[in-house]
Amino acid sequence: MVSESKHFGEITLLITHYNRSLSLERLLKSFEELKISFNEIVVSDDCSKPEHIKNLLLFKDRYGITPVLAEKNKGLANNINKGQHAVKSPYTLYVQEDFIPTPVFGQRLTDGLSMIKEDANLDLVRFYAYRKYPFLKPVAYGFSEMQFNFWKPNAYQFNCYSDHPHLRRSSFIEKFGEYKEGIKSDRAEFMMVIAFLQNKGRAVIHNDYREIFIQENSVQEPSQVKRKKLRMQFQASENFIISIIRSVYRNIKFRYEYLFLKTGSNE
Repeated sequence: MVSESKHFGEITLLITHYNRSLSLERLLKSFEELKISFNEIVVSDDCSKPEHIKNLLLFKDRYGITPVLAEKNKGLANNINKGQHAVKSPYTLYVQEDFIPTPVFGQRLTDGLSMIKEDANLDLVRFYAYRKYPFLKPVAYGFSEMQFNFWKPNAYQFNCYSDHPHLRRSSFIEKFGEYKEGIKSDRAEFMMVIAFLQNKGRAVIHNDYREIFIQENSVQEPSQVKRKKLRMQFQASENFIISIIRSVYRNIKFRYEYLFLKTGSNE
C-alpha cells in the first residue's frame, strides 16, 4: 500500500506510443494508483490510428498528458526524438507504454534522482533489464555501476544503454546525439548503444531490476516491433553449437561497430 504521494517536479515522464492506447492508459493509471506525479507527462505518438488518437485526447483531460502528435508514421527513433525535444524539465523518465511500475518504484526513482543529481558524470539510471549485466560495481541505494571493458570477452556488456525504463538528463542527446531516423528500430537502438559507449557514458542499474517494472503485452495490443522469424530463432536458441556461434558473432560484430561505426554523436 502506498502511504504518501510523491511529486517529482524536476522530472518529465516521456512515453512513446503507437496504437496501444489501452496499454498507455494502464500505465497512466498505475502511476496514479501509486500516487506518483511528475512535472509533465509527454506522450509522443507515431501517427496512431484515429481511435487511439481519440483516446489520447481523452487522456489529456483525464490524466493531464501532453500529446505530441505526428502527421506521418516515421518510426520509433523519430518518436523518441520529438518527444525528448518537447521535454522542458532537467530530467526525463523514459518508459514505453507496455510497462507497469510496481509499488517499489517511487522509492527507486527517489534514490535514482538523488544519484544523478549528486554525480555530474552519471548519465543513466536504469530500472529494468532482461538479464543481469556481467560487470557490476555496487555504489548506493541498491544500485550498481555498469562497467564496460572492451577487452573482456562478453558481448552482453555492450548493452549498457537500453530503451527499457530509465532516468536520464534531458540534455542526453546533446552528449550522445539523437536517435538515427529512417532505419529499423532495433538498429536505431543499437546505434545509440554504441554512441553511449563511444562517448564514455556511465550508467547504473538497480540490483532488483526485475522488481521495479513489469513488461506486459496484451493479446488485444501486442508488441508493434516486427522481427524476422529466423532471426528470432537464432537469438533465442539454446542449442550449444548455435549459442557458441552466436557468442563469437556478437563479440566480433559489436567490437567492430564500436571501433568504426559513425553515430550521430561522433560524425
